[in-house]
Amino acid sequence: MTPEHHRRGGAAVAALNRMDTWEADLVLNLRLWCEGPPGQLRIRTAFETVLSGAAAARAWDDFDTLLRRIVATASRPMVRHDIGCNCVGSDECVFAHLVRTASDGHLNDAALIATLLVGPAHAEHIAILAGEVGSCARRIHHLHPHERIEAAHILTRLH
Repeated sequence: MTPEHHRRGGAAVAALNRMDTWEADLVLNLRLWCEGPPGQLRIRTAFETVLSGAAAARAWDDFDTLLRRIVATASRPMVRHDIGCNCVGSDECVFAHLVRTASDGHLNDAALIATLLVGPAHAEHIAILAGEVGSCARRIHHLHPHERIEAAHILTRLH
């Protein structure tokens, strides 16, 4: 962990290798997405390898839209750890919890969780998008348990 991770939102609160696989994938894809176009292309390509054309395009669009909306409406910059770091920062954990809660169907709770990242005026829409992203991530994990989306394969090498 670098000194910048001590900023609000970066404190380690979990570990990737102790999360459900689909949630660890989600956190790693969040990190990749934040790297910019090269990381985003890697995620999009990974969706295309495990989903059909239309489903892959929708999965990518939902994921990309969710993160763009969070970044655009965030109350402060989201803090993340490096792609190879096993630590999960508090912002990353909030993101994963938001997606899990929304995809469990608890949209009111998810909207409240979303307010930890974005303003209240945007929380309901963020929760709905998070539900779509989570449902897709769970479906991918269920249908392809050994074909993990993108960078999650590094989990086996982390300590």
